Amino acid sequence: MTADTFEANSLRRGMALLCCAALDKTFIAGAERTADWQQMAAFAVAKSTEPPPLPKAEVFQKVRSGKSDIWVYLPPEYADRAFLFGAKYQRTELSTEQAITSMQQLADTVCKSDIGLTFEIEVLKFLRKELSAAERKSDVDEDLSNMPSN
Repeated sequence: MTADTFEANSLRRGMALLCCAALDKTFIAGAERTADWQQMAAFAVAKSTEPPPLPKAEVFQKVRSGKSDIWVYLPPEYADRAFLFGAKYQRTELSTEQAITSMQQLADTVCKSDIGLTFEIEVLKFLRKELSAAERKSDVDEDLSNMPSN
């Protein structure tokens, strides 16, 4: 879509929001399914059996839109990357900051390059909130430790 009308921009915004929600869900699925796989693989090793195959990304995600659910399609290259970032985050191969940065770059590619949006839509807001809360707690702890003792 190349039109720059209000309706076209509204459609772009809506599509970008749905894609970002699907990216978030795919990241979460990558983390959760990797955790499940790790547990099943550990049991398989303990029983001297073959571990299950590694989990794969789904290209369709059910996303809540208003009062109904919508199935959102992500091309495999995007779904696989979001899933991989979630898996790496679960395995602690990515820090919270690295996960947010990686996913934001992916979302920017989808939203700006592919959809044609002119602004950024934040992804992984739940991780951003956790990181912000942890930083605030760290600041408070540091302030308390620097207080002069009576």
